[in-house]
Amino acid sequence: MKVKMCGMRRKEDIAYANEVKPDAVGYIFFPKSKRYVTGQQAKEFDQDLDQDILSVGVFVNETIEKVIEIVNQVPLDVIQLHGDEDHNYIEQLKQQTDKEIWKVVRVKDTNDIKEAEKLPVDKLLLDTFTEEKDMYGGTGKVMNYNLIPKEGISKPFFIAGGLHSNNIKEIIKKVHPYGIDISSGIETDGYKDLKKMKEIMQITGGRHE
Repeated sequence: MKVKMCGMRRKEDIAYANEVKPDAVGYIFFPKSKRYVTGQQAKEFDQDLDQDILSVGVFVNETIEKVIEIVNQVPLDVIQLHGDEDHNYIEQLKQQTDKEIWKVVRVKDTNDIKEAEKLPVDKLLLDTFTEEKDMYGGTGKVMNYNLIPKEGISKPFFIAGGLHSNNIKEIIKKVHPYGIDISSGIETDGYKDLKKMKEIMQITGGRHE
């Protein structure tokens, strides 16, 4: 079970990640997010990050030029697209980078997942759909996992949205994802909480599974 801990924005967050060792951490480059960081901040954080932990950059409807600039600046291991990026956008991006690309699907119905499977990306990340304007994830609401196609999903997929230590075991057992992506579920009062991060790693088995 892969674990990505998203929304790193303080030196302490990186120190906590180095201690609990998730598979990946995420930096959010979406200015409207409360967990937004600049490329320069992420670069400084990343210099302190354990080399075994993947650095994932989260982008929302960003220009390809800006994505590539930040990928090289930090540097990032993975590009996570969290907006309305389509097949054409992804193909153009792939021409300019060999980094892994993950695409977030805000799941309204089963067809959303089936359409996303056709995209030229390495992995999918299933998140809760919300009608709110400019809300691209981070809602803390749990997705309806009954929308996952009965035949499964052809690409490796993460699950996100409303995950925390009290529901994660049950959800994993039901859905069997490749990994989980967690942010608010490892925070207290909006900041990363080492105790909660440790709990998640213990429940999922982390990289020791």
